[in-house]
Amino acid sequence: MLMMDECRPSWLQDLTRNALDEDLGVAPAATGNLQGVPPAGRDVTTAAIFDSAQRAQAVLVAREPSVVAGLQVIEFALADVQARFGLAQVAVELLAADGDLVEAGTELVRMEGPVRVLLTAERTILNILSRASGVATATRRWVDALAGTGARVLDTRKTMPTMRELDKYAVRAGGGTNKRMGLYDVAMIKDNHIAAAGSIERAISLVRAHQPDVDIQVEADTVEQALAAIDAGARFLLLDNMPVATMRQAVAAIRSEEQTTGRVELEATGGLTLANAREVALTGVDYLSVGALTHSSPIVDIGLDFVA
Repeated sequence: MLMMDECRPSWLQDLTRNALDEDLGVAPAATGNLQGVPPAGRDVTTAAIFDSAQRAQAVLVAREPSVVAGLQVIEFALADVQARFGLAQVAVELLAADGDLVEAGTELVRMEGPVRVLLTAERTILNILSRASGVATATRRWVDALAGTGARVLDTRKTMPTMRELDKYAVRAGGGTNKRMGLYDVAMIKDNHIAAAGSIERAISLVRAHQPDVDIQVEADTVEQALAAIDAGARFLLLDNMPVATMRQAVAAIRSEEQTTGRVELEATGGLTLANAREVALTGVDYLSVGALTHSSPIVDIGLDFVA
């Protein structure tokens, strides 16, 4: 059974295959292949310098302090290259696990096998591993900033197209929490929806009538909107771009009604930075949603080095 903290193997395998297709291209000699049989492509530099029998040991090294994420990709990339070119397998020893906080210079993985496999798979491995580790590392900074406040950091849908599962997995590896995966699993009523429906109440009513089985979240820009949404039955509110003083007022007003309404989950969103994260969390919200986790996190510098 797939664990919640893993990427789906089939999805990651497809991602890796597509990345290798992009890197290796179509070898001219493969032009006449049968329909439906993908060409292996080629690494013109590695194939020219190394023969198929040459072997080496290599390590993947974190060149800066970071949180590791995406190690699953290694087995898929190596196996794909090995199968494409009919080469021997690479032996892999994991020295770290996803979610580990490591220092600069830490060896993450040791590998031994054909040089052609190691070098041909290198960039695909590093591209995916460095991106995922970058998201995980950025997320951990937010987790640390919120420690002790009771609030958690959430991601958003601002992910790299076709790589959402990896981005959201990396957030989990960094200690963060996933919000909705897409448009299909949670109804999020935002300002444009409210304007089109005519009111918060009507927007909620329409969603409930059409999709009674999905959770509803409502965006509110003011205290008045927040209270109106609760009166209409919303139990998860996004407090959007509110000044801290206004957010504190909104939280107090909502919490004072919870004996009647039941628990209301509150999410701060918009204008959040590491510098103001703790102040916002201490207003009493449950979550801070941060698009920058996945749309702006720099990659982690990870390298592959041959060893004697």
